[in-house]
Amino acid sequence: MASDHFLDDYSIEITAKDLGPLVDAVGVLPAGSAVSITFLPGNSVDQLVEVAAQVRRLGFEPVPHISARRIASHDALDHFLAGLASRAQARRAFVIAGDPNTPIGPFADALAVLESGLLQAHGIRKVGIAGYPEGHPAIAPDTIWRALGDKVAAARDGGLDLQIVTQFVFDPDIIAAWVAEVRTRGVSIPIRVGIPGPASVQALLRFAARCGVGASAKVMAKYGVSITRLLNTATPDLLIRQLADRLVAADEAGVKAHLYPFGGVEKTARWAGQFAPRERE
Repeated sequence: MASDHFLDDYSIEITAKDLGPLVDAVGVLPAGSAVSITFLPGNSVDQLVEVAAQVRRLGFEPVPHISARRIASHDALDHFLAGLASRAQARRAFVIAGDPNTPIGPFADALAVLESGLLQAHGIRKVGIAGYPEGHPAIAPDTIWRALGDKVAAARDGGLDLQIVTQFVFDPDIIAAWVAEVRTRGVSIPIRVGIPGPASVQALLRFAARCGVGASAKVMAKYGVSITRLLNTATPDLLIRQLADRLVAADEAGVKAHLYPFGGVEKTARWAGQFAPRERE
Protein backbone atom coordinates (compact mmCIF):
# COMPACT_ATOMS: atom_id res chain seq x y z
CA MET A 1 0.00 0.00 0.00
CA ALA A 2 1.11 3.58 -0.66
CA SER A 3 0.80 4.52 3.01
CA ASP A 4 3.35 1.83 3.90
CA HIS A 5 6.07 3.74 2.12
CA PHE A 6 5.09 7.10 3.60
CA LEU A 7 5.83 5.70 7.06
CA ASP A 8 9.07 3.99 6.01
CA ASP A 9 12.01 5.42 7.95
CA TYR A 10 9.82 7.93 9.80
CA SER A 11 11.41 10.43 12.17
CA ILE A 12 9.99 11.46 15.53
CA GLU A 13 10.22 14.56 17.72
CA ILE A 14 10.87 14.85 21.46
CA THR A 15 11.58 17.54 24.03
CA ALA A 16 14.25 17.45 26.72
CA LYS A 17 11.57 16.15 29.12
CA ASP A 18 10.86 13.10 26.98
CA LEU A 19 13.98 11.07 27.72
CA GLY A 20 12.13 8.79 30.13
CA PRO A 21 9.39 8.03 27.60
CA LEU A 22 12.08 7.50 24.95
CA VAL A 23 13.75 4.91 27.18
CA ASP A 24 10.38 3.17 27.48
CA ALA A 25 10.13 3.17 23.67
CA VAL A 26 13.41 1.27 23.15
CA GLY A 27 12.52 -1.93 21.34
CA VAL A 28 9.38 -0.34 19.90
CA LEU A 29 10.88 2.63 18.08
CA PRO A 30 13.14 1.16 15.35
CA ALA A 31 16.85 1.24 16.19
CA GLY A 32 18.64 4.06 14.39
CA SER A 33 15.49 6.18 14.04
CA ALA A 34 16.04 9.91 13.67
CA VAL A 35 14.96 11.58 16.92
CA SER A 36 14.51 15.32 16.63
CA ILE A 37 15.14 17.27 19.85
CA THR A 38 13.32 20.60 20.17
CA PHE A 39 15.03 23.75 21.49
CA LEU A 40 12.40 25.22 23.81
CA PRO A 41 12.43 28.39 25.91
CA GLY A 42 14.34 27.62 29.09
CA ASN A 43 16.57 25.00 27.46
CA SER A 44 20.32 25.56 27.46
CA VAL A 45 22.65 24.34 24.75
CA ASP A 46 24.48 22.20 27.33
CA GLN A 47 21.19 20.56 28.30
CA LEU A 48 20.44 19.78 24.66
CA VAL A 49 23.91 18.32 24.19
CA GLU A 50 23.28 15.98 27.12
CA VAL A 51 19.88 14.94 25.74
CA ALA A 52 21.42 14.32 22.30
CA ALA A 53 24.16 12.21 23.91
CA GLN A 54 21.57 10.08 25.71
CA VAL A 55 19.55 9.68 22.49
CA ARG A 56 22.72 8.35 20.85
CA ARG A 57 23.38 5.96 23.75
CA LEU A 58 19.86 4.58 23.36
CA GLY A 59 20.68 3.62 19.78
CA PHE A 60 18.92 6.42 17.93
CA GLU A 61 20.14 9.17 15.61
CA PRO A 62 19.98 12.54 17.43
CA VAL A 63 18.77 15.52 15.39
CA PRO A 64 19.17 18.51 17.70
CA HIS A 65 17.34 21.72 16.93
CA ILE A 66 19.41 24.86 16.55
CA SER A 67 17.26 27.89 17.33
CA ALA A 68 19.24 30.66 15.62
CA ARG A 69 17.85 33.59 17.61
CA ARG A 70 18.64 31.88 20.92
CA ILE A 71 22.36 31.59 20.11
CA ALA A 72 24.29 34.43 21.77
CA SER A 73 27.43 34.46 19.59
CA HIS A 74 29.53 32.63 17.02
CA ASP A 75 31.53 31.18 19.91
CA ALA A 76 28.32 29.96 21.55
CA LEU A 77 27.27 28.17 18.37
CA ASP A 78 30.77 26.73 18.01
CA HIS A 79 30.57 25.47 21.62
CA PHE A 80 27.14 23.95 21.02
CA LEU A 81 28.19 22.14 17.86
CA ALA A 82 31.47 20.98 19.37
CA GLY A 83 29.57 19.43 22.27
CA LEU A 84 27.13 17.74 19.91
CA ALA A 85 30.02 16.31 17.90
CA SER A 86 32.05 15.04 20.85
CA ARG A 87 29.26 13.88 23.17
CA ALA A 88 26.56 12.74 20.73
CA GLN A 89 28.46 12.13 17.49
CA ALA A 90 25.77 14.28 15.88
CA ARG A 91 25.76 14.22 12.10
CA ARG A 92 22.40 15.88 11.59
CA ALA A 93 20.63 19.01 12.81
CA PHE A 94 17.42 20.95 12.35
CA VAL A 95 17.96 24.68 11.95
CA ILE A 96 15.19 27.17 12.59
CA ALA A 97 15.00 30.90 13.32
CA GLY A 98 13.16 30.30 16.61
CA ASP A 99 10.40 32.11 18.44
CA PRO A 100 12.15 35.21 19.87
CA ASN A 101 11.25 38.32 17.88
CA THR A 102 14.71 39.76 18.48
CA PRO A 103 17.84 37.58 18.25
CA ILE A 104 20.10 37.62 21.30
CA GLY A 105 23.16 37.25 19.08
CA PRO A 106 24.33 37.51 15.46
CA PHE A 107 22.01 34.86 13.98
CA ALA A 108 18.77 36.46 12.86
CA ASP A 109 17.47 33.40 11.04
CA ALA A 110 18.25 29.86 9.90
CA LEU A 111 20.01 31.17 6.81
CA ALA A 112 22.63 32.90 8.96
CA VAL A 113 23.46 29.58 10.63
CA LEU A 114 23.63 27.77 7.28
CA GLU A 115 26.01 30.39 5.94
CA SER A 116 28.25 30.43 9.02
CA GLY A 117 30.27 27.38 7.97
CA LEU A 118 30.17 26.08 11.54
CA LEU A 119 27.85 23.17 10.79
CA GLN A 120 30.29 21.69 8.30
CA ALA A 121 33.24 22.42 10.59
CA HIS A 122 31.72 20.13 13.21
CA GLY A 123 30.69 17.30 10.91
CA ILE A 124 27.05 18.21 10.35
CA ARG A 125 26.12 17.34 6.78
CA LYS A 126 22.37 16.64 6.88
CA VAL A 127 20.25 19.62 7.85
CA GLY A 128 16.50 20.06 8.21
CA ILE A 129 14.72 23.36 7.71
CA ALA A 130 11.13 24.31 8.50
CA GLY A 131 8.21 24.03 6.11
CA TYR A 132 4.82 25.69 6.56
CA PRO A 133 2.01 24.10 4.52
CA GLU A 134 -0.51 26.39 6.23
CA GLY A 135 1.75 29.43 6.20
CA HIS A 136 3.10 31.29 9.21
CA PRO A 137 1.01 33.78 11.20
CA ALA A 138 3.89 36.26 11.46
CA ILE A 139 5.54 35.85 8.04
CA ALA A 140 4.16 36.80 4.63
CA PRO A 141 3.95 33.95 2.10
CA ASP A 142 6.33 35.65 -0.36
CA THR A 143 8.89 36.00 2.42
CA ILE A 144 8.57 32.30 3.31
CA TRP A 145 9.10 31.20 -0.30
CA ARG A 146 12.04 33.56 -0.80
CA ALA A 147 13.65 32.30 2.42
CA LEU A 148 13.24 28.70 1.26
CA GLY A 149 15.03 29.47 -2.01
CA ASP A 150 17.83 31.25 -0.16
CA LYS A 151 18.35 28.33 2.22
CA VAL A 152 18.36 25.79 -0.59
CA ALA A 153 21.01 27.84 -2.40
CA ALA A 154 23.11 28.27 0.76
CA ALA A 155 22.99 24.54 1.49
CA ARG A 156 24.00 23.70 -2.05
CA ASP A 157 26.92 26.13 -1.94
CA GLY A 158 27.99 24.81 1.46
CA GLY A 159 27.78 21.13 0.57
CA LEU A 160 24.92 20.45 2.98
CA ASP A 161 22.28 17.77 2.39
CA LEU A 162 19.03 19.65 3.01
CA GLN A 163 15.49 18.46 3.72
CA ILE A 164 12.27 20.21 4.72
CA VAL A 165 10.43 19.18 7.90
CA THR A 166 6.97 20.67 8.25
CA GLN A 167 4.74 21.73 11.08
CA PHE A 168 2.00 19.18 11.70
CA VAL A 169 -1.13 19.49 9.57
CA PHE A 170 -4.53 17.78 9.70
CA ASP A 171 -5.63 18.33 6.10
CA PRO A 172 -4.21 16.07 3.33
CA ASP A 173 -5.38 18.45 0.59
CA ILE A 174 -3.41 21.34 2.08
CA ILE A 175 -0.30 19.19 2.41
CA ALA A 176 -0.54 17.82 -1.14
CA ALA A 177 -1.09 21.29 -2.62
CA TRP A 178 1.87 22.68 -0.70
CA VAL A 179 4.17 19.83 -1.81
CA ALA A 180 3.12 20.50 -5.40
CA GLU A 181 3.92 24.20 -4.95
CA VAL A 182 7.36 23.38 -3.54
CA ARG A 183 8.12 21.26 -6.59
CA THR A 184 6.70 23.85 -9.00
CA ARG A 185 9.18 26.33 -7.54
CA GLY A 186 12.03 24.03 -8.51
CA VAL A 187 12.82 22.73 -5.01
CA SER A 188 13.47 18.99 -5.30
CA ILE A 189 14.92 18.22 -1.85
CA PRO A 190 13.29 15.56 0.38
CA ILE A 191 10.33 16.56 2.53
CA ARG A 192 9.16 15.18 5.85
CA VAL A 193 5.54 16.00 6.59
CA GLY A 194 4.56 16.58 10.21
CA ILE A 195 1.92 14.10 11.36
CA PRO A 196 0.40 14.08 14.86
CA GLY A 197 0.62 10.70 16.51
CA PRO A 198 -2.30 9.10 18.37
CA ALA A 199 -3.61 11.41 21.09
CA SER A 200 -6.85 12.61 22.63
CA VAL A 201 -8.79 15.08 20.52
CA GLN A 202 -8.42 17.55 23.39
CA ALA A 203 -4.62 17.25 23.30
CA LEU A 204 -4.52 17.65 19.52
CA LEU A 205 -6.61 20.83 19.70
CA ARG A 206 -4.41 22.19 22.48
CA PHE A 207 -1.21 21.66 20.50
CA ALA A 208 -2.83 23.00 17.34
CA ALA A 209 -3.81 26.23 19.11
CA ARG A 210 -0.31 26.58 20.54
CA CYS A 211 1.33 26.05 17.14
CA GLY A 212 -1.09 28.06 15.02
CA VAL A 213 -2.29 25.00 13.09
CA GLY A 214 -5.78 25.03 11.58
CA ALA A 215 -8.12 22.74 13.52
CA SER A 216 -11.66 23.83 12.72
CA ALA A 217 -14.58 21.42 12.98
CA LYS A 218 -14.50 21.03 9.19
CA VAL A 219 -10.77 20.24 9.14
CA MET A 220 -11.01 17.82 12.03
CA ALA A 221 -13.91 16.04 10.34
CA LYS A 222 -11.69 15.59 7.29
CA TYR A 223 -9.03 14.25 9.67
CA GLY A 224 -11.55 11.68 10.80
CA VAL A 225 -12.65 12.89 14.24
CA SER A 226 -15.26 15.12 15.82
CA ILE A 227 -14.16 17.96 18.09
CA THR A 228 -17.28 17.35 20.16
CA ARG A 229 -15.69 14.12 21.42
CA LEU A 230 -12.75 15.63 23.25
CA LEU A 231 -11.89 12.55 25.31
CA ASN A 232 -11.70 10.22 22.34
CA THR A 233 -8.32 9.10 21.01
CA ALA A 234 -7.65 10.19 17.45
CA THR A 235 -5.18 8.53 15.11
CA PRO A 236 -3.86 9.84 11.78
CA ASP A 237 -4.76 6.70 9.82
CA LEU A 238 -7.23 8.43 7.50
CA LEU A 239 -4.91 11.40 6.97
CA ILE A 240 -2.02 9.11 6.04
CA ARG A 241 -4.05 6.98 3.65
CA GLN A 242 -5.48 10.00 1.86
CA LEU A 243 -2.18 11.86 1.74
CA ALA A 244 -0.30 8.80 0.49
CA ASP A 245 -2.83 8.36 -2.31
CA ARG A 246 -2.36 11.99 -3.37
CA LEU A 247 1.42 11.66 -3.32
CA VAL A 248 1.31 8.51 -5.44
CA ALA A 249 -1.01 10.24 -7.92
CA ALA A 250 1.49 13.09 -8.15
CA ASP A 251 4.39 10.63 -8.64
CA GLU A 252 5.95 12.12 -5.50
CA ALA A 253 8.31 9.63 -3.85
CA GLY A 254 10.42 12.13 -1.89
CA VAL A 255 8.01 12.66 1.01
CA LYS A 256 8.15 10.80 4.33
CA ALA A 257 6.55 11.19 7.75
CA HIS A 258 7.79 13.15 10.77
CA LEU A 259 5.77 12.15 13.83
CA TYR A 260 4.80 14.46 16.68
CA PRO A 261 4.08 12.13 19.63
CA PHE A 262 1.46 14.24 21.43
CA GLY A 263 0.02 11.12 23.02
CA GLY A 264 3.40 9.71 24.05
CA VAL A 265 6.54 8.44 22.34
CA GLU A 266 5.99 4.73 22.98
CA LYS A 267 2.30 4.93 22.02
CA THR A 268 3.18 6.70 18.77
CA ALA A 269 5.98 4.26 17.91
CA ARG A 270 3.76 1.26 18.67
CA TRP A 271 0.98 2.67 16.47
CA ALA A 272 3.45 3.30 13.61
CA GLY A 273 4.79 -0.24 13.87
CA GLN A 274 1.30 -1.72 13.71
CA PHE A 275 -0.04 0.55 10.99
CA ALA A 276 1.90 -0.88 8.02
CA PRO A 277 1.00 -4.55 8.70
CA ARG A 278 -2.65 -3.55 9.06
CA GLU A 279 -2.47 -1.80 5.71
CA ARG A 280 -1.09 -4.93 4.02
CA GLU A 281 -4.02 -7.10 5.06
